[in-house]
Order: sequence, then C-alpha cells, then structure tokens
Amino acid sequence: MKFYYVYMLRCRDGTFYTGITNNVDIRVDQHNAGIKPDSYTYSRRPVTLAFVQEFMDPVQAIAFEKRLKKWSKAKKEALIRG
Repeated sequence: MKFYYVYMLRCRDGTFYTGITNNVDIRVDQHNAGIKPDSYTYSRRPVTLAFVQEFMDPVQAIAFEKRLKKWSKAKKEALIRG
C-alpha cells in the first residue's frame, strides 16, 4: 500500500512551506540540501519538519495540501500545536 504525506516545514525566517511527498525524510533532506536554487526553501534553510499527516488516497492528500496553503500563519501554528 502506498502512502502520501502532506508536510509543513518551518523555515529559518519563520515562514512555512507546505508540500506533498511519498517519503518525508528524503524530501526534508532534499529541501535542506538546496538542490533547487529557485525553490522557496533554498534561501530559507535550514528547514525543520513542523507537521505531517498521512493519507492513503492521493486525491485527499492533494486537497488537504491546497487547503493548508491558503491558511493563515496563525492557523498553521495552531494546527502544529494540536
């Protein structure tokens, strides 16, 4: 069974980056390695994993990621705190 993860990173400047992946550890390492100079996180490294949620349905994962990206910083921080 394949899983999909919606993750949120806390960047060095205090902003958040939200994404989707099938391997959180590798993806966080890629962000911190700075593989893509034009990416949002490149100049905001290091990043730390702040939140992750697992999905079995990719459609649900994509919908949740899109919803999270529209949330305010305060709402994202409330989600992280639980």
